[in-house]
Amino acid sequence: MSMKQFYTWVGLGLAGCLLILVLITTWYTVDESEQAVVLTFGKAEEGVSEPGLHFKMPWPIQEVEKLSKETFSLDFGFNDGEEADKVTMITGDDMIVQADLVVQWKITEPTGYLFASEDPEQVLFNATSSSLRGVIGSSQIDEALTSGKAEIENQVRENLVSLMDQYDVGISIIDVRLQEVDLPNEEVREAFTKVTDAREQKQSKVNEAEKYANQMREEALGEKDAIIQRAEGDKVERIQNANGAVSRFEALLSEYESHENITKDRLVMETLESVLPDANVYIMNDDGDTMKYLPIQQQPVLDGSVQQEKKQEQSPEADQSEEEGAS
Repeated sequence: MSMKQFYTWVGLGLAGCLLILVLITTWYTVDESEQAVVLTFGKAEEGVSEPGLHFKMPWPIQEVEKLSKETFSLDFGFNDGEEADKVTMITGDDMIVQADLVVQWKITEPTGYLFASEDPEQVLFNATSSSLRGVIGSSQIDEALTSGKAEIENQVRENLVSLMDQYDVGISIIDVRLQEVDLPNEEVREAFTKVTDAREQKQSKVNEAEKYANQMREEALGEKDAIIQRAEGDKVERIQNANGAVSRFEALLSEYESHENITKDRLVMETLESVLPDANVYIMNDDGDTMKYLPIQQQPVLDGSVQQEKKQEQSPEADQSEEEGAS
């Protein structure tokens, strides 16, 4: 074989290999769980997410990078070994706790994931650590260990979403789950349990004291209302008595103005009867004669001038007979 023939066969072989390479690299397939990015001389074109057979320019003009559309999980607080190594951090009240956090994420911007960072997953890990430590550092230990876990999860999720949007590495946060928050060792757990029991006893005593205070307050309010009601009743009674006294005084004044002498005598007699109900009271005239006024229920003894007034009240015939007898 001559040299010319040799070079001819070598050229045909290279042309065939190049043709085969062109035919192989001008098409690619995308699975349902994948998304692809076409690179033209290393520059990213628009991403492809539709599954199926697609065509492109042959290598090295264009090439394809395929990424998964599945949801990934980042276990923050665990080592790759068999035993879990919880992340230790400090709470807002200077207590040490350990926390385990699971972050679910997926790739939503393949271009950003490929070119915005050298290691997007490490960026996610650092952002998760920063978010969790920041939230735990501003929380109290009671909140972290008990009822505040849901609030911690929400705050970590909001902070992490905000950080990943700022970094723009093509990762979207799907969910954040705070698996466990615990104390670092058994001695600390025992001390914290004692503190918790003491705090619960304190709260129980406070609740009992508040219950007693509320009971006494209600009783005092009830007694106050009763006193006010009695006072209102006394007020009404005194007003009515005063109104009655005014009415009686006005009636007495009217009688006094009509019969002054009689009213005076009546008032004197009623006053004496009220002051000295069991006494025999005699009133003496200027001439020494007496007239028994009290007790009113008894028949008064009349003598002296009173008898004279009694005689004057007799009929004219009696007066005339007395004059004849005297003559």
